[in-house]
Amino acid sequence: MKIYDREGTPNAARIRIVLAEKGLDDQVEFVTVDLIAADQKQPGFLAKNPIGKTPLLELDDGFILSESTAITEYLDNLDGKPRLTGRTPREKATIHMMQRRVEQLVMEPVDDFFHYGTTGLGPALAPWRMPEWAGRKEWGERRGAQAVRGMPYFDALLRTQPFVAGDSFSMADITLWAALAFARGAGLTVDPALTALAEWDARVAELPAVTNRSGQAFRPEDMTRRG
Repeated sequence: MKIYDREGTPNAARIRIVLAEKGLDDQVEFVTVDLIAADQKQPGFLAKNPIGKTPLLELDDGFILSESTAITEYLDNLDGKPRLTGRTPREKATIHMMQRRVEQLVMEPVDDFFHYGTTGLGPALAPWRMPEWAGRKEWGERRGAQAVRGMPYFDALLRTQPFVAGDSFSMADITLWAALAFARGAGLTVDPALTALAEWDARVAELPAVTNRSGQAFRPEDMTRRG
């Protein structure tokens, strides 16, 4: 299998955590995509994923999967023993519901803030982003504020249960952990008064799968690292 991604980005972190959790690291070849140079928007990559985003999973027979949720679903079920995406219909439905809430309340607003409220990944991506307009930066900042407003929901939730979708670590936890790291790396503040969220964040960061292959935890600043 090949994974096309850029180490240090939130979605790359999500899939690498899944690989570690499932013990699949040694079965994957990583292909680095230069996001700063907008390689993901060039014809060669678009032929694999017309959306022009990473990560992307390419199987040995040429079959291609894009979207972190779909890739996670595939990897988690390879051995017939899913742990991250649910086993029963109720578990699966709950995890997918919470996964989407994380995306809508935190991950997607942070992404908009990063790309429109800051300099983002630089000028090479400009042709594929919304055009310049007078309120562009203000809109990005509003999206950042929206992400911050979404965080208390998860703090309240985590006061009643150990993980985002219930009693077990799941895909939804991976996405929220990456989203919070992305938020901090992009310059947003996670309110320290959200103590349940902070406790959960620290606990997830200590899980063996939430460390890179050298054994060091993913750092928030890696999420927006350049070079």
